[in-house]
Amino acid sequence: MTLLLVILFGIHAIRALLPLSLNQEIIWAFGFVPARYETTLIAEQIPGGMGASVWSFVTYSLLHADLMHIGFNMLWMLPFGSAVARRFGGVRFFLFLAVTSVAGALAHLLTHAHELAPMIGASAAVSGTMAASLRFAFQRGSFLSFRRTFDADAAARIPALSLSRALRNGRVLAFLGVWFVLNLVTGLGAIAIGTHGQSIAWQAHVGGFLAGLLLFSLFDPVPRAGNDDSPGLSPADLSPGENLSSRDL
Repeated sequence: MTLLLVILFGIHAIRALLPLSLNQEIIWAFGFVPARYETTLIAEQIPGGMGASVWSFVTYSLLHADLMHIGFNMLWMLPFGSAVARRFGGVRFFLFLAVTSVAGALAHLLTHAHELAPMIGASAAVSGTMAASLRFAFQRGSFLSFRRTFDADAAARIPALSLSRALRNGRVLAFLGVWFVLNLVTGLGAIAIGTHGQSIAWQAHVGGFLAGLLLFSLFDPVPRAGNDDSPGLSPADLSPGENLSSRDL
């Protein structure tokens, strides 16, 4: 998480030192622009060329409109992303962020075809970490449990629920309901985020969230509990030397 914060704030600091025209070029070249994928003269004139049609599926998530935009995203990333980062490890975590960013970009592309405005921000990846955390966060001993452990590493390694069990868990369903309502409200403009009146690419949030929820098991190195109907292992059940293989937004 510390590395992620350094990267995001470092990129923003460098951009703040650049001339406005160059900063705009960066947003066009590295932001996600749905119109880039059309065979029109306008698409050919968007900075970045063919390369940007590939890398912008991820690089848009590294750019933010202002410090408030970064701060709001990191406010949500710190509690949920930190737990997921501890669980996945650095390499898996950054790959997971990339995959959820791609999913968010695809959702935005499907719902905003022909749109010329660049989309920037890490919210799709943030949403992905929030969804991933739901697979283990409410398990006994984990960080959203009523009987949580104060050992952050142990709390992050509680065996996860299967997707089917997670979707039958009352607290998970309550969180899902609140999350989707909140995103619908922000998407409709009832809640303003940022200082420049940017629109919220809430469909990208949903894309990242669904990817995080559905693809969690592909990244999770923590073995599942032997009995899927058990409430999950406590931190004491994990031996210290256990090998754990197994538009802005």
